[in-house]
Amino acid sequence: MEFVALAAWVLAALAGGYLLITWIVHGGLATKVTRFPKLVVVGHPLAAVGGLALWIGHLVTADPAYAWWAFAALIVVVLQGFLLFTRWLVGRGGRHARGAEQAFPAAAVAVHGVVAAATVVLVFLTAMEVSPI
Repeated sequence: MEFVALAAWVLAALAGGYLLITWIVHGGLATKVTRFPKLVVVGHPLAAVGGLALWIGHLVTADPAYAWWAFAALIVVVLQGFLLFTRWLVGRGGRHARGAEQAFPAAAVAVHGVVAAATVVLVFLTAMEVSPI
């Protein structure tokens, strides 16, 4: 299950990377009108990559502490992702929709969210499994 979680995490990162690149290409860094706080846009992938590094640390060392720290990082990532998702959803469509995030394909957002949710569940279950209780 540990490597399935790793695969899910990598897949979520690829979908998220696609969304980030789409946002940047459509002027996300330079736009004055956006619903996305730039700190969260930067913090979301950084926390995810940091958590992934911790997860890889768990895979290499089999230390349950790394698994739990990776899960804690995922909680931060989930909170930031939920903020980004709700702001994207509220601003979606309509004649007043503005911002680079409006270029996101709904399918890419859905894939990123579903795979990320699966990652959280897999990491939690693995952390529970490897912990000495």
